[in-house]
Amino acid sequence: MRLTLEPSLDPADYSFAHSIRPRFAETDAMGIIHHSAYAVYLEEARVAYLTAMGHPYREVRSGGVDFAVLELFVAYRLPLRFDDGVTVHLGLGEVTRATFQLAYLLSVDGVAHTTAVTVHGAVDHEGRATRLPRFFRDLPISGRRE
Repeated sequence: MRLTLEPSLDPADYSFAHSIRPRFAETDAMGIIHHSAYAVYLEEARVAYLTAMGHPYREVRSGGVDFAVLELFVAYRLPLRFDDGVTVHLGLGEVTRATFQLAYLLSVDGVAHTTAVTVHGAVDHEGRATRLPRFFRDLPISGRRE
């Protein structure tokens, strides 16, 4: 699967939002949030999204499925800084039998700072491809497609 989402800059295009407050330890020598922290922010939002949709990741994993990250794309528009109140907007994109895509918008006070897309594959606990859980068919699709 390849990225097919173009993340929107409009928070209204996303079905979920999660708040994050960047820590000082995540800053780099320039005083901005290091690029490596963004993957952690996206993961935190994904886990919160699954919980909000009624399918906590712990339960998904106990059912024998993990969601491996197959692709990650991040566009850094404006830097995030220590203690910014960041809202991570998240929307589900294309879903296949074994993969799904998520679009993200990270904003501070309504201003877009970062967009991202992740592509995930369902795998069993041995890392072999498997089908997505049935509940994915009922999750709301959002985000703008190309």
